[in-house]
Amino acid sequence: LLAPRFLAVQRSEKCIPNLSAHCRRESDLMAALQTPSPFAGTARRFAPRLRYLLLPTTMSLSSSIVSSRSRDGDGEQPLLPHSSLEIAGARRGLLAGFDSLRRPYRAFPVFASNRHVETIFAAFTRSLPTVAFRRECLRTPDDGAVALDWVSGDDRALPGDAPVLILLPGLTGGSQDTYVRHMLLRARSKGWRVVVFNSRGCANSPVTTAKFYSASFTGDLRQVVDHVLTRYPQSNIYAAGWSLGANILVRYLGEETDKCSLSGAVSMCNPFNLVIADEDFHKGFNNIYDRALANSLRAIFKKHALLFEGLDGEYDIPKAANAKTVRDFDEGLTRVSFGFRSVDDYYSNSSSSDSIKNVSIPLLCIQADNDPIAPSRGIPREDIKANPNCLLIVTPEGGHLGWVAGDEAPFGCPWTDPIVMEFLEHVHNETGSTSKNSVANEPQGVPKTSVPHLSEHV
Repeated sequence: LLAPRFLAVQRSEKCIPNLSAHCRRESDLMAALQTPSPFAGTARRFAPRLRYLLLPTTMSLSSSIVSSRSRDGDGEQPLLPHSSLEIAGARRGLLAGFDSLRRPYRAFPVFASNRHVETIFAAFTRSLPTVAFRRECLRTPDDGAVALDWVSGDDRALPGDAPVLILLPGLTGGSQDTYVRHMLLRARSKGWRVVVFNSRGCANSPVTTAKFYSASFTGDLRQVVDHVLTRYPQSNIYAAGWSLGANILVRYLGEETDKCSLSGAVSMCNPFNLVIADEDFHKGFNNIYDRALANSLRAIFKKHALLFEGLDGEYDIPKAANAKTVRDFDEGLTRVSFGFRSVDDYYSNSSSSDSIKNVSIPLLCIQADNDPIAPSRGIPREDIKANPNCLLIVTPEGGHLGWVAGDEAPFGCPWTDPIVMEFLEHVHNETGSTSKNSVANEPQGVPKTSVPHLSEHV
């Protein structure tokens, strides 16, 4: 019943004067629908009314959660992850100590019945925390640039050895996304230093060469990790990624193997197998997501179109500039930029599912069984089980970047946030206060100014 109103809200998004045309977030799932709407108002104006309508349900759900906690605390229930969750991995026993996993996964009523409704609801009505950022732009070896958004003031507020968490948003996403900011604030409340890695062209990150980024390219992430390690040599560094950002992160972990500079990582909504994900992208309602993401990619491209003028070789610039699907954009531009023979070659050789077996640091993968963009059948379950460093949690619902469940549902943080921090803090306590990375990097003698960068405030 709510889905038509969500569609109407998106159709009115074009009326928001502050909406960045070239940095629509990945969770802006309906951006391709640009027909006029009979409804006025934006998602932010719609949310208060929705809160009023859902208040009785929210109170009922809160009561059931309290009741569940009371039952868990009477000594009769074993300290195990709840049976509503699929758990896999050699280290799954450590999850028994996570309080949030001992309760059943309860998707918020009204949205649990449909993965698309949950996905869209989270995209439009999840609260957007206010965060003051300080932006730092890094120059890459190929003269490109990426933007790092740090929490303003943390250089003075946090000790030099505070653990650092690097956040990798999904395709076209960045520090403006609700799910990114909620995770940032939770980590920050635990005393962690947090930085958002905005890929080329995302969140107003500058584009200075005829090259964006791809599911296979880990070079920018590698430079970001090295830069953070150089700046905070006494800190342990961790990373968490969503969707395409998770795919890039897991590929990086697999490439680095036992030389990885990170101390732990979390992957969420990872498509894992891009061939399977591409197949599902062209089915039914998923075509809406496909067109929305293509629209976001096209908008970023058009802002920087002059950089691509006169390119020879296999580039099909008109196809990328007018892409109706993500596959069109990847065929016209992405796969050529990164040296793949075809778009199918790009997808089959950019999947992170093949990287799991080479991961050598603690990695938690969280997926939703009903994710429309990261299909459950693409999860490399057997490789995760075989790798003693990996853990898998699959929730029965959640949609894509949704997970409208838990104590803060329906407008607060995703259900995953408390689990992510419980896992990372457990790994950090295991690792100890002395960073393994400071010893590893000491012989290199790299000064803080070794990585060219330009800072600006946003």
